[in-house]
Amino acid sequence: MSDHAQVMRTLLRRHARTYAAEAGIRLKNTPQPLYRTLVLADLLSARIRASVAVATSRALHEAGLRDPRRMADATWQQRVDALGEGGYRRYDERTATQLGDGARLLLDEWSGDLRNLREEADGDAGELSALLRRTPGLGPTGVTIFLREVQDVWPEFAPFLDAKAVEGAERLGLPRDCAALIRLAGDTPRAELAAALVRAALDRKVVEDCLAR
Repeated sequence: MSDHAQVMRTLLRRHARTYAAEAGIRLKNTPQPLYRTLVLADLLSARIRASVAVATSRALHEAGLRDPRRMADATWQQRVDALGEGGYRRYDERTATQLGDGARLLLDEWSGDLRNLREEADGDAGELSALLRRTPGLGPTGVTIFLREVQDVWPEFAPFLDAKAVEGAERLGLPRDCAALIRLAGDTPRAELAAALVRAALDRKVVEDCLAR
């Protein structure tokens, strides 16, 4: 087995878990998990530890704020409290407002169902990104995270290995070429591959773990 294959095998065996899965989201092409993943992407895009964003996603779910209607109907203080419960205190007040506004936008424009937004984009990744960026607080980083996480249930946008995933590959000494990385990963779901590479970009210990002899 080549060095590249060995490193990839170790990476995937130990670190190929999407952030949605870590947050307890069973991602499939249905409204609630797609919405929860969008909110998670928004949380992850802030300058805060990924573990805090994941914990906050779980806290929102436990507070019942798991779909656009419930998020929009909640009071601002209820959203603040749920964010704080997850440890998302630095941005809680602004994010509480944005989550409420974003939920109302999704309800008004796409009947609360991100599949309608997907249909409007009609397979055009640029159009999809532009539509997603209408969500208050969701910038380019959040859109990238969302696309990275949903690529196996929205396969017209796969494979999606963004700059952060490629950075992780570089840190591991793996090829930067997306096609080469996919070949090394074999039949591993693309979202899991991307998440594993991103974890290598964000956490030096992941790299050390994969390169240890």
